[in-house]
Amino acid sequence: MLYYIILSVVVFLLHDHFQIMHLHLPFNTISALSTALAIFLGFKNNNAYDRWWEGRKIWGLLVNYSRAWTRQLINMILPTAPSEASEVKAFQKRMVYRHIAFVHALRVFLRRTHGYNETRQSEIYQEENDYADTKSFLSEREFQLFCHKNNPPNYLLELQGEDLRRAFERGWVSDFRFVKMEETLVEFNNIQGRSERIKNTPFPRQYSFFSRVFVFIHASLLPFVFIEELGWVSMPISVIISFVFLCLDLVGERSEDPFENRLEDVPLTDISLTIETNVKEQWGDKDFPKKKNVEGVVL
Repeated sequence: MLYYIILSVVVFLLHDHFQIMHLHLPFNTISALSTALAIFLGFKNNNAYDRWWEGRKIWGLLVNYSRAWTRQLINMILPTAPSEASEVKAFQKRMVYRHIAFVHALRVFLRRTHGYNETRQSEIYQEENDYADTKSFLSEREFQLFCHKNNPPNYLLELQGEDLRRAFERGWVSDFRFVKMEETLVEFNNIQGRSERIKNTPFPRQYSFFSRVFVFIHASLLPFVFIEELGWVSMPISVIISFVFLCLDLVGERSEDPFENRLEDVPLTDISLTIETNVKEQWGDKDFPKKKNVEGVVL
């Protein structure tokens, strides 16, 4: 913006005040470029928003399936004898709390920084570099193994599947219930895979690069178009129009990667805490987590 302001002032001084140079360009020069640039930015922003909205829908599904999974653990895993009631209760609790750990682990896993992303470290709020939020929901042995895995969330799903198989072998889960619960675990795999697809597939770089180049060219030509007819008014007019196109470009750029832990990204922390609260309430635990706010916004 500073460049656009200086350029408009220099063009005005050279053309109108000092009358050193005739710098006027015909209006048709900028009208064709403006139309093409608007179409290009609209296409870029629509696709960037689609990526953001898909990420939000994926995590909305995670909320729904988390509630369903907790209900299945409570109602479908049943002891075969009264003497097994306490053992089954501890087994259910372990699986319920391990799922909360999976949700937090997936959030941290998706927020890893990739080299292609141009986000500066100072723009990332409360950068999460470890899985400390999961420690209280796992046994010490599970947590130690979990921290050394290449894909920690997937490891927790593997543990869930192994425990589900043991429950089936003990007779706590019938054939039909085992199949239904395994289908829910598969949905968690699908949710993670779809999130990773967005995270690991950057928006084509040519859109970000050329949109910035086109905005720069367009804004650089604006003062030369308006200077003849508007005089000094061309300075604020050209700066305002440049600001609008620059904002359109930045909106698309900051929407294309929804899992970078910025204020405008999908609020994974808020959704994770919502899931933790819902799951704990279903289990009967009243120790609900508090929302984490950064500058008044829940991440």
